[in-house]
Amino acid sequence: MLTELLDRIHSPADLKALDKRELRRLSDQLREFVLGSVSRTGGHLSSNLGTVELTVALHYVYDTPHDRIIWDVGHQSYPHKILTGRKAAMSTLRQFGGISGFPRRSESEYDAFGTAHSSTSISAALGMAVASRNAGVLRQHIAVIGDGSMSAGIAFEAMNNAGVTPDMNLLVILNDNDMSISPPVGALNRYFARLMSGQFYAAAKNVGRSVLQHMPPVLELARRFEEHAKGMVTPATLFEEMGFNYVGPIDGHDLDSLIPTLQNMRALKGPQFLHVVTKKGQGYKLAEADPVLYHGPSKFDPAIGIQKPAAAPKTTYTQIFGTWLCDMAAQDPRLVGITPAMREGSGMVEFERRFAKRYFDVGIAEQHAVTFAAGLACEGQKPVLAIYSTFLQRGYDQLIHDVALQNLDVTFALDRAGLVGADGATHAGNYDIAFMRCIPNMVVATPSDENETRLLLSTCYHHPGPAAVRYPRGAGVGALPQAELATVELGRGLMRRQGKKIAILVFGTLLPAALKAAEALNLSVADMRFVKPLDLALVLELAASHAGLVTLEEGAIMGGAGSAVAEALAAAGVVRALLQLGLPDRFIDHGEQGALLTSVGLDAAGIEQAVRTRFGAELALNS
Repeated sequence: MLTELLDRIHSPADLKALDKRELRRLSDQLREFVLGSVSRTGGHLSSNLGTVELTVALHYVYDTPHDRIIWDVGHQSYPHKILTGRKAAMSTLRQFGGISGFPRRSESEYDAFGTAHSSTSISAALGMAVASRNAGVLRQHIAVIGDGSMSAGIAFEAMNNAGVTPDMNLLVILNDNDMSISPPVGALNRYFARLMSGQFYAAAKNVGRSVLQHMPPVLELARRFEEHAKGMVTPATLFEEMGFNYVGPIDGHDLDSLIPTLQNMRALKGPQFLHVVTKKGQGYKLAEADPVLYHGPSKFDPAIGIQKPAAAPKTTYTQIFGTWLCDMAAQDPRLVGITPAMREGSGMVEFERRFAKRYFDVGIAEQHAVTFAAGLACEGQKPVLAIYSTFLQRGYDQLIHDVALQNLDVTFALDRAGLVGADGATHAGNYDIAFMRCIPNMVVATPSDENETRLLLSTCYHHPGPAAVRYPRGAGVGALPQAELATVELGRGLMRRQGKKIAILVFGTLLPAALKAAEALNLSVADMRFVKPLDLALVLELAASHAGLVTLEEGAIMGGAGSAVAEALAAAGVVRALLQLGLPDRFIDHGEQGALLTSVGLDAAGIEQAVRTRFGAELALNS
């Protein structure tokens, strides 16, 4: 891979020193470097290949880091990282101790705002623009938003505010690649499609160019006329009605269009909106053909592309859910499946194929997804909302106000609970136990393996009220799920090992590590299954028959399942030594999941050591 030009770029200042004619070659080398780098580390690929020219143009035109660029979601920021001094560090991308796969303020002064969840860029950029105005600092503020992020309410809340905010510099760039992570949905996407497919506008533009292509001065005039004519042949844009000066659409891979357009818009005052059209996966044919497959691949050979593994991989918890959803839907015609733009990630591809009329992708709109489910439940439907734990945080008010307060029958399938590995702190599902168990009417289930996941999904589905089943990213231990849609008693745990002196109460998939530690120390182990309702009888029984209790969860200790046990013991007037093991009160960085669990003492060795440290005397007594 020839990168002699890219190798000279250590900061945007080096980029600005290039001749404009060199920028195309730089873009080609940058794209090749992104492809080669991600193929060796894994990470987001399609979205980054699609923003190469846009990134080059932005850093060429704007004075970064003085001017602020906010990359919405941030999974398209690899070219930005490379051009801002982190090219060598790309070999550590998303690895323990390495650089993040998303913008991070602590990582670089060029990362103006930390992002990883969608649709926050316009709000943040507007806040920065107002702050600059108030401080008397002349600065540009650019929010690059795309990949379905315009479907989220917060983006329009920000634009509604920005359109009436005076005397500030704000540019919103819509990176329109006709994709989110899954294929795009919703009326807004249809609006963009109509805007881009206006045959009259396209024909007028092509005729003008063909007639004037040999008359450069007139051609420039025609280009300006084109911007005005566009308004006459397409509907008034939504963005203009919101107070933005709309420009576009323009080709986001054409530097000859991007650079002069950005230079012109930089001189304009007030809220500006630039509509840029790009192709996800641009420049790598396999990613262009299947941008979903290449959205976030693991390591692969670019020469042959992503290959199916030789041996069948272990079944993931996501796949367990997807199979259960189809099986339950076949049995119950009231079941409706909902996802906020995560069809593939949540395992709902087969459900959409088989039950298309009962499948709803609401776009990146978690708040709406929860209240939409509430409305369905009001009319006797049985909604199942498949949502990542970290994304349910965005619908928390709706969970309380619209679902739990009315005690509506909504089942939440919480994927990616606990640590998530390379995506890091922004995507970790560390807080759902704590933020759900405090809500009246909620049921919170924590299955320990694949079969338990299926059992507890069925149990919570049949519970006539709000219930959540949390399960982690990745594969389980290989426990074969039973075919029937059986249930268990709500709020009832079970003993997995009978030992002496100390009992471990496990909430979730850390059960194998707990059993291994228990074997070494001859401890009792209970699979609690439910955080809420808690199996109080089992807790009191174990407290009466053991000198100490240990709670174990892959979630925040503060307010988590261990806290539920402590509260139950206190309410019953039982005093017993209690060790709470879980995730500490800090954000945990990216890295391999097993290594992260080890780093916080939640592997078998860490659990054993923690129990020895706390209960050494009890273990030694009469041993």
